[in-house]
Amino acid sequence: MARPNRITPFGEFEGIPARGLFMGNRGILHDDRGTLGSARWRHKNWIVCTLSCQGRKAVINAPGHYTKLFFCDEPTALAAGHRPCAECRRPDFLRYMMAWQKAYGLKCPPKAGEADEALHQARVGPDRQQVRTLRRIGNLPDGTMVTLDKEPEVAWLIWKDGLHRWSHSGYTEHRPIARQDAVVTLTPEPTIQILAAGYSPLVHPTADRSRTLFL
Repeated sequence: MARPNRITPFGEFEGIPARGLFMGNRGILHDDRGTLGSARWRHKNWIVCTLSCQGRKAVINAPGHYTKLFFCDEPTALAAGHRPCAECRRPDFLRYMMAWQKAYGLKCPPKAGEADEALHQARVGPDRQQVRTLRRIGNLPDGTMVTLDKEPEVAWLIWKDGLHRWSHSGYTEHRPIARQDAVVTLTPEPTIQILAAGYSPLVHPTADRSRTLFL
């Protein structure tokens, strides 16, 4: 049985065999036997990493080491509240922080800790659940993850003037965007602003191959 370490855009942990394009870190969430506990984070610096770094082999749920989480692609990780790792994804981290600076008109990019604090306030509510907001789809940038009114349990990626239905293995359907429609955003507000300021995430290649769903 697959470990429940595959993360959805809703921030949920699921046991799915698909590995995805990226790995993530929220601290040590498992015990010495490798069993995942109830905690969903141990610190606020939620990062999204490459699957390997400097030849180091990832050992899943090793005692005393952070719990390795997996994402279909970068928009999935961003929606779940993560940001690029400053070590293994240094160029992407710098692009992300420079887009943050541009989005908020800052004199210099924020420090990692400052960004993590702001992201945490935007991604997790007082009830420790994912923060979601109602927005008009035409005002949202590519890379944002949303849900539709009639299908609140399904995540869709806004990408290249279309909506792409998310799955752990990639995107399976395409819908044209109705720009006046209201949607619920899953991606935290700071990251939405960063995407709008020009940060381009790495999207699973199936987003360009998803079949059109005629309504």
